[in-house]
Amino acid sequence: MTQTFVSIVSAQYGSGGDLTYELVERKGVGHPDTICDAIAERASRYYAQYCVEHFGRVAHHWFDKVMLFGGEATIDFGEGDLTKPYTVLYAGKAACRYANHPIPLEDILFQAAADRLAEVTTGFDPGRHLTVRCEVVDHQGSGRGQSRYRPQTIDDLIQIGDTSLVSNDCNLLHGYYPMSTIEAMVHGTEQLINGPAFKAANPDTGWDVKVFGRRRGDDYRLIVNMPFLARDIDSMETYLRRKAECHNQVAEYLGDAFGLVPDLLFNPTDRNKRPYLTALGSVADTGDVGVVGRGNRLNGLITPMRSMSIEAPAGKNPLDHTGKLYGVLAHRLAQNISEAIGLPVDTHIFTSKEARLDQPDEVVVEAHGEPDDGQRAIASAIVARRLANMSDLTHELVFDGITMW
Repeated sequence: MTQTFVSIVSAQYGSGGDLTYELVERKGVGHPDTICDAIAERASRYYAQYCVEHFGRVAHHWFDKVMLFGGEATIDFGEGDLTKPYTVLYAGKAACRYANHPIPLEDILFQAAADRLAEVTTGFDPGRHLTVRCEVVDHQGSGRGQSRYRPQTIDDLIQIGDTSLVSNDCNLLHGYYPMSTIEAMVHGTEQLINGPAFKAANPDTGWDVKVFGRRRGDDYRLIVNMPFLARDIDSMETYLRRKAECHNQVAEYLGDAFGLVPDLLFNPTDRNKRPYLTALGSVADTGDVGVVGRGNRLNGLITPMRSMSIEAPAGKNPLDHTGKLYGVLAHRLAQNISEAIGLPVDTHIFTSKEARLDQPDEVVVEAHGEPDDGQRAIASAIVARRLANMSDLTHELVFDGITMW
């Protein structure tokens, strides 16, 4: 039987905080690309939950090819109305029925899009503001027979916890822990602005927040793009005043959380007298397009100075798609091991197609330092324990949800 090759090695470079230069980006929850990631994952969860509730098992599916076509809006000071709805396009594969039982696929997909858009926009009405196009098919692959996407018996469906499951693809995934200071600043700033306390205090702010971070040595800089709701901003003077007030709130947060306030630039487009105004809080209001996989990596950041996978996990089958499962696992392993041995950690997982889920080809744990024998043993034990409980990860993805954007 093939065994996973596990190696615990010393990193040949410093931790993220030791890099000479860092660039970091986060696309906020109202960015069209991030919206697509979230809709795709919500669709997979709803579909899997429906299958478990009605059949006890999950039908094969993947909804990781979601696009959001933005609408059209009238936007001016004191006025913001969506006049043409968003269109969400789903493309992928899924079973549309089990034996003689239809699966209400289009209803599931509409609800997934409507629920997520309602969470990351202001004033969204699915009846007025959303149309859904479904291009999901149940076509069979070569050698698959008729059971994978056209299940007829209970054995054609997947049992959560099935120990015979194997990887459906070749994948290479990466994770790391902890975040560097600039990474934590970027992530935390977007989470602050789109968090419930800030939104309650600043209900005129939108959701399509994008944060860029740059660190050169001890020199930190953040650029924050944050929209306002046009109907709540009656003039350029009001816009500039409200922008300054929000700028000060973010600066206060950064000072309290990190003990320093970086050079902080808010909404640079208005240097050309272009206020950042939206109807519902996203540039999707005026025709911008979003696509799954073009935004944040699985830890919620875009980090070109780090090892990172370009895998798009959102919407993929949570039972056997290792591009999704091992992506989550890589970051969790890094955090678990780092906290256990007291060193920054990078992790790398490689699997070939048809490898058992609990036996990927390689797991590399890269410790930033010189781990001793005891620390190596701890890391190896954590890897073994996590791999032996892959079904726990699937269960969490389906029933609890794991944020991957």
